[in-house]
Amino acid sequence: MSTQPTYDQLVSLPAFAVQPVPSAFEDSNGFLNVRHYLGIGSEGLDESLYDIGIPFNWPMLSGFACLSAEHHLTYLHELRTGDQMSVRVRLLGRSERAAHALVHILDDTNQRVACYFEEIFLCVRIADRKTAPWPEDIAVGLDKRIAEHAAIEWEPVTSGCLALR
Repeated sequence: MSTQPTYDQLVSLPAFAVQPVPSAFEDSNGFLNVRHYLGIGSEGLDESLYDIGIPFNWPMLSGFACLSAEHHLTYLHELRTGDQMSVRVRLLGRSERAAHALVHILDDTNQRVACYFEEIFLCVRIADRKTAPWPEDIAVGLDKRIAEHAAIEWEPVTSGCLALR
């Protein structure tokens, strides 16, 4: 029996990167090619950070960027070309220079979880490409979202192989 959250639990979170699986992303079997799951999930994670104060042009506005450091992906069900999908994000924690997220890609056509992954992402100064502390306004926004997500009734299930340092 899976301890992962169900589709019905996850749909209570805001939807990001809502779209049908494009035919250009199809593999030779008629399914979403494995290489696109991470990209779609990352797109949803990026969208989820917008109202925290990290818009797509954050590097140009602030001199900082979010860069991925680690991922752990688990595939549960395949998505077919044309299936409607969405991304749901739960922030788990942050440190001075990093954040930990759990990203679920949902198959909304068949109402099931297609894939989920954990990600550690870093605050990086563009000028020297070195990690940097989160700017104060971003740290406050991350902390607020993390507290909101900690109050969700279902427990997040992680791989145990990723952690904030």
